[in-house]
Amino acid sequence: MATSGKFNVDLELLKKYNQPGPRYTSYPTAPHFHEGFGPAAFRDEIVRSNVDNKGDLSLYFHFPFCRSLCYFCGCNVIITHNPKRIDRYIKYLKKEIRLVSELIDNKRPVVQIHWGGGTPTYLTPDQIRDVYGYIAEHFNIAEDAEVSIEIDPRTILPDHLSTLRELGFNRVSFGVQDFHLNVQEVINRVQTDEQNEFVINESRRLNYDSINVDLIYGLPYQTYESYSETLDKVLELSPDRLAVFNYAHVPWLKKHQNVLPEEAMPSASERLELLKLIIERLTERGYVYIGMDHFARPDDELTRALDTGTLYRNFQGYSTHSQAEVYAMGVTAISQLHNAYAQNVKSQKEYEVMLDAGELPVSRGYLMTDDDHIRQYVITEIMCNNRLLKKDVEDRFGINFDEYFPTVFSDMEPFLYDNLLEIYPDRIEVDDAGRLVIRNIAMKFDAYLNKTADPDKPIYSRTV
Repeated sequence: MATSGKFNVDLELLKKYNQPGPRYTSYPTAPHFHEGFGPAAFRDEIVRSNVDNKGDLSLYFHFPFCRSLCYFCGCNVIITHNPKRIDRYIKYLKKEIRLVSELIDNKRPVVQIHWGGGTPTYLTPDQIRDVYGYIAEHFNIAEDAEVSIEIDPRTILPDHLSTLRELGFNRVSFGVQDFHLNVQEVINRVQTDEQNEFVINESRRLNYDSINVDLIYGLPYQTYESYSETLDKVLELSPDRLAVFNYAHVPWLKKHQNVLPEEAMPSASERLELLKLIIERLTERGYVYIGMDHFARPDDELTRALDTGTLYRNFQGYSTHSQAEVYAMGVTAISQLHNAYAQNVKSQKEYEVMLDAGELPVSRGYLMTDDDHIRQYVITEIMCNNRLLKKDVEDRFGINFDEYFPTVFSDMEPFLYDNLLEIYPDRIEVDDAGRLVIRNIAMKFDAYLNKTADPDKPIYSRTV
């Protein structure tokens, strides 16, 4: 259930449970995808889904282009100033749209669309209109579909937001990260208060249904005092949702992060103090702590889903469309069907070669087992709805919960000892304090962790 009012944070608790662990945007998680699942296997699963599932669709479109590189970025982006490269990408994205749509029953409604990046608004309004029109021609978009886009306030042209609204986009998410110039300069992302205020105010004028702002903590030169000011400024803008991410410093994977001065970054304990500040300040000011990085207003759909136990989580974050299969298009995009995951190739060149050959541009994926389905459901319930009903699991999968998870009580003992959850004969309930370490609790149901754990080569961010 959603908790209104200030959400108090125990720093000692955060320190105790702060360890590497998955974010569970999927189960199994992306490191377990493999090249044995390729285009042919994905095609088979798409065809099968029309027979076995026939449900709603969620579409994701990845636009990898940016004008400049943000030094904190962990995404796969393409830095370019060549508009012809974007035109070429759109040409091939349309090929993928056509190829995928031809395999899907056109009676299946699209209830959710999301454009991410990179910077989707690096496309001009005319290019956006062209791509969205092509999507609408090839898919059955529901009249009440949730249509969202990630926006860099620095790339907005005067008619970007009005064009998006005219096409049917009803949710916008703005990357702000930090309001202080010294932080912005060191991460190579300088944007003014005026730019931030403009996109928020213009979105309100155009009656977008939801406005989200992204912030990051753990960046160089951020202090408790400076971040307190950043929170006050974003609260003045009063977005409907906030996503406040912990910066993941992985210079061995993202070489450009080496330019960031590590000596200027908050220490591990200072980061936890920032997290405490974030959660307590935002909840004190009326936002509901949805989970992990996300906050929403009490009347938001995410909050209502949290209240009713229908919250869901996928590669786009928290969602209210748990039954929709995700078809993701563009380089690196990850699709999530009922029985499988499929990730596209990372390079634009390989993307073009495969589409020219009439192949789905998949590089790797994963076909789920019966055990995967059970654990995926259990982990999702824990992560999203903070409880697990044993009978629900038994009825869905035809198992005896206690026999299937024989060590659940001993596994949960540390959390019981710290008053983070309660175990009843018929259910597990996560307390408010336990929600802060929800990834740690979910990890107890993960069958893959111990098979790949290597303390010298962490593949996951820290859990808090």
